[in-house]
Amino acid sequence: MKLSKPQLGEYPEHFEEYIREVPESQLLSLLELQPEEAMLKLGTLSEEAGNYKYDEGKWSLKEVLGHINDTERVMSYRLLRIARGDKTPLPGFSEELFVSHANFDRLSIIQLLKDFSTVRNATLTLARQLDDEAWQRTGTASDELISSRALAYLIAGHAKHHFRIIRERYLHH
Repeated sequence: MKLSKPQLGEYPEHFEEYIREVPESQLLSLLELQPEEAMLKLGTLSEEAGNYKYDEGKWSLKEVLGHINDTERVMSYRLLRIARGDKTPLPGFSEELFVSHANFDRLSIIQLLKDFSTVRNATLTLARQLDDEAWQRTGTASDELISSRALAYLIAGHAKHHFRIIRERYLHH
């Protein structure tokens, strides 16, 4: 399946930076490759590196990984609800609250990367089931209109964005 990029108007404007991260017609291949790439690039890091924060008030590398996983869980749930035609407005969530209550630093980097792979496999299983009509459906999340395909692109682009931040700010200290 070649799923074209969502158009502005199918998602809140503040998600544009994540949607832009995903090359046209490469959604599923990016979703498939990201867990393996993450394991290859981050799986050999020390736990000390995992607890590193590049600045005061910033998340540790482990917290960033946990944030990626939690965000994908929320967005994948939204994708399921909207793709299935559920028009119930879906609530927002506080990423800061989620991270502050998760205690990600007590988990190993490997545990967090395996969690990413598990969550992603569930997202891929769902994505592969959807037909063209399901991908076009829209719903409301955080009081804003969003389409199924925008959520899938958002999932891939959000992870790609944060893996770039990890590479630029956490791996070169």
